[in-house]
Amino acid sequence: MNSIFKISSLAAVLFLCSISYSYSQNVNSLAAQIDSLLAVSSPKFNGTILISQKGKTIYSKAYGFADLEKKTPLEIDNAFEIMSNSKQICAVLVLKEVEKGTIKLNDPIKKYMPELKQSWAHSVTVSQLLNHTHGIEALDKPLLFKPGSDFKYNGWGLGLAGQILEKVTKKSYPALSYALFQKLKMTRTMCYAKIIPPYLVSGYDNKNNVFTKVTSSQINPGSYGSDGIISTVHDLAIWNNNLHKGKILKPETYKLMLQYKILAQHMAFEKEKVGYGYGIRVVDKETPKYIGHTGLGDGFSSINLYYPESDTSLIILENQMNEDSNLFYANEIKIKKLLLKSGLLNQK
Repeated sequence: MNSIFKISSLAAVLFLCSISYSYSQNVNSLAAQIDSLLAVSSPKFNGTILISQKGKTIYSKAYGFADLEKKTPLEIDNAFEIMSNSKQICAVLVLKEVEKGTIKLNDPIKKYMPELKQSWAHSVTVSQLLNHTHGIEALDKPLLFKPGSDFKYNGWGLGLAGQILEKVTKKSYPALSYALFQKLKMTRTMCYAKIIPPYLVSGYDNKNNVFTKVTSSQINPGSYGSDGIISTVHDLAIWNNNLHKGKILKPETYKLMLQYKILAQHMAFEKEKVGYGYGIRVVDKETPKYIGHTGLGDGFSSINLYYPESDTSLIILENQMNEDSNLFYANEIKIKKLLLKSGLLNQK
């Protein structure tokens, strides 16, 4: 009997060792493929990459320069403007107020912003600000469509949502968001400000692999909720690990965040239209399922994807933005495909 038990135990150990060896091979193979890809990529890649699984980093690397003129090498903890990846953070801050009862998603925005004189302020709801079904094209123009009937991606919705947060909480958006970042120990994440931290890199426009530094920013206090956050790959991994594991929102609120009533297409996700929840795209009809967002502007590009079935995050931040819209997220899409083929997303 003891012999049978010893043989069974040995077989189990050997099986686990083979699984561990296979997993390590997959990780090493993926790393080598990413390195090979970016060594010859066109457009040039200039940024940081982090892939984590089950809360542990399995790949992280910085490529290129924080400042091309000074030839300052990028470091993995450098911060980037994450642009529209800021929208997810604003949506979470709104949902935290929803949990407190200070904001109701189906309320018209006029309730929170009585200074708005536009007639549509009585019909556009907070919910519609968060999922781009508000129809706002500009404050001085009529709506593009009846609120809730269509999708039009822009910065107005989450920008106004950030302003609503300020009115409800009686705190500035930078202070409100910073308090959450500090609680999560996201030590290099904050709202963009005139006083630039030394670890924030410069952004560049890329035309045929010729980089030109961007010297002004589109970010302003009215747009903080839409595009105002700077962060690092490590901090965004912390964000994913907390948001998607029930450490920021209640389970029912998180579920509400991922519910969608509208579909929209984006080149970095799928060829077909996918769901858009509250500040987050939802790919739930494909295998594997994943959620996330992108960001673009001021000479920066970013993508933050989370695969819930394998608890995997893919986070890529670049301080270059291609002039050719056909090349937006070109390397990010290639890296995403390498991750998909690696077998690592099959881990349970």
